[in-house]
Amino acid sequence: MPMIRLTTPRGALTEEGRTTIQRDLAAVLLRWEGAPDTAFFRAQAWSYLVELPEGAHATAEDDAPRFLVEVTVPEGALSERRKAGLVEEATKTVLSAAGLTPGDALRVWVLVHEQPNGTWGAGGSVIRYADLVALAQHKEQADA
Repeated sequence: MPMIRLTTPRGALTEEGRTTIQRDLAAVLLRWEGAPDTAFFRAQAWSYLVELPEGAHATAEDDAPRFLVEVTVPEGALSERRKAGLVEEATKTVLSAAGLTPGDALRVWVLVHEQPNGTWGAGGSVIRYADLVALAQHKEQADA
């Protein structure tokens, strides 16, 4: 159930960055969540790109583009170490896609939303974190 959404002002990403950012961020999320690198799990990692129209974003100081990365995962899916790694790598991924330097890192915010157990559903059923763990283990064994 991992989901990642990047909100950015339109035109803030490079042409190449715009074409790759969604899959790049989804891969970052799956890696830090520890999900198996299989077609099934890649298909479950939803990635959204929301581009704001001109004039829809500013700070009290300037109009330089800012980037908001929102990550939604099941509660308990990310340890503190994994969260830190996810935030660091997602920030670097966005900076690269925007053609910015590490000095611009404060222009990228990453919010991790942990979805409480029993409050997410897919395919018409409530999915619990234990179900996802069991499914990942089953898929790993089947692929071995």
